[in-house]
Amino acid sequence: MRVERVPVPVETRAPDGRTNAYLVAGGTTLLVDPPARSDDLDAAVDDADPGVDHVAVTHTHPDHVGAVAAYAERTGATVWARRGRETAFEAATGVAPDRTFVEGDRVGPATALDLQGHAPDGVGFETDAGVVCGDVAVAEGSVVVGAPDGDVRAYLTALRRLHARDPPRLFAGHGAVVDDPRATCERLIDHRLTRERAVLAAVEGGARSLDGVLAAAYGKDLTGVRDLARATVRAHVEKLVRDGDLRWDADAERVDLA
Repeated sequence: MRVERVPVPVETRAPDGRTNAYLVAGGTTLLVDPPARSDDLDAAVDDADPGVDHVAVTHTHPDHVGAVAAYAERTGATVWARRGRETAFEAATGVAPDRTFVEGDRVGPATALDLQGHAPDGVGFETDAGVVCGDVAVAEGSVVVGAPDGDVRAYLTALRRLHARDPPRLFAGHGAVVDDPRATCERLIDHRLTRERAVLAAVEGGARSLDGVLAAAYGKDLTGVRDLARATVRAHVEKLVRDGDLRWDADAERVDLA
């Protein structure tokens, strides 16, 4: 099994301004997350032996799907979408899927794995070489899990599933390949739980508005990322509400202890 990473410049909030496309080759070839056309990705697709047979995405955020239609047309590959998400997939990619999958199904040389949390339609593609995991994990830094689409509880479950499976590598949607999956999952879980404790402590300390919780929970300059941080705080508040720790008035954006 061979997994080739091709970083592609694209409009994204990721620090390096690129999203990773992957070519997964093992008998047949699967192209995952083509975010845009690029010379490097064109060359990798054209060099695939015997060719690209399948196209799929880990989730339908705009910085992962921009060239699905283009490469499907270029290669004649079968386009796959997660079952139940066909309409959203077509709206995001501009192409209707040819086939659908659920967890455990084979998608070319890989096996589909549910990894919701960062996005409601998040999946991974598992191979002997590792898991193409989209934005579930990064080698450095952390992953945005922001409301309304992000779900912190589901995200923690995704990380724990990857930790338990202990793959050789995680092929991340942004940045370098993760060579220490278990340690990385542990780091990201700890980061989320630390943020959760900070959000709860902010409310216990008297913060009642979402912006008040944001200021208390982060306590640092958020220039350029304030919207992402605010969405993250709301996602944590929503989890704490489900856990029975907080009450939340979404219309007034007011939070209180349960």
